[in-house]
Amino acid sequence: MNPQELTVVEHMQELRKRLFFVAIFFVMALFAGFYSAKPIIRAIQRSDLAASFTLNAFSPGDPLTVYLQVTFIVAAIIVSPILLYQLWAFITPGLHETERKATLKYIPYAFILGIGGMAFAYFVLFPFIMRFMMDLSSDLDITPTIGINEFFSFLLKLLVPFGILFQLPVVTLFVSRLGLINPKLMIKFRKYAYFVLIVISVLLAPPDVVSNIIIAIPLFILYELSIVVSRIGYRKYEKAEKERQLAEEERERELQVEALLEQQRKQMEQLNN
Repeated sequence: MNPQELTVVEHMQELRKRLFFVAIFFVMALFAGFYSAKPIIRAIQRSDLAASFTLNAFSPGDPLTVYLQVTFIVAAIIVSPILLYQLWAFITPGLHETERKATLKYIPYAFILGIGGMAFAYFVLFPFIMRFMMDLSSDLDITPTIGINEFFSFLLKLLVPFGILFQLPVVTLFVSRLGLINPKLMIKFRKYAYFVLIVISVLLAPPDVVSNIIIAIPLFILYELSIVVSRIGYRKYEKAEKERQLAEEERERELQVEALLEQQRKQMEQLNN
């Protein structure tokens, strides 16, 4: 059956099968995450930033909570290319072969940008925010007692969203390549997008203006970069549409010629008879 002719129920069944496939790989990735969680936690604890203070457990379950959090994040990173591929395979059956090949190439870039976003959050944003908070505590003569669960929860609260948000240019290029959005639309709604990004920066950072600005600036840059790549993707979409229309017109002309030739052949047969 043609994928374009599938019913809604059949589409949902196909999506469920693909998600089940991803879930199986996620369970397998959990084993890798379980064995790599300890060295990752140790490495973060030995970092210059974490070594400057003592991480405490305020409840017996805090170490286990941290261990499981890191395990799930590692597993999610491992399985993310498979998830992206399955989503691509679900969305693109109705596309032409050239469009499918073009959009498939975006998956590695999305994965790389996701890792880059997490690295940016860990090496740039997180140290800045923590030093700012520590300096503020020192100025107020407050001795901070930091729980290991709170420390890692706050770290992951930055890593995960930035890993997702850094994929925005590739996602924009993908949907622009399909003609679903265009740069004019993104420019038109820029002020609303900026407002949403500011809200995200407030939710991710402590309630101080400096941290919010530090987080909001890269998000604004990402949005502007998304507009640029949207122009590229939409131009390719328009070019593909023109080529498709020309091909359809050429095919229509060929069918008309074949119909005329068939009609002439029948007329000749009638005359001969």
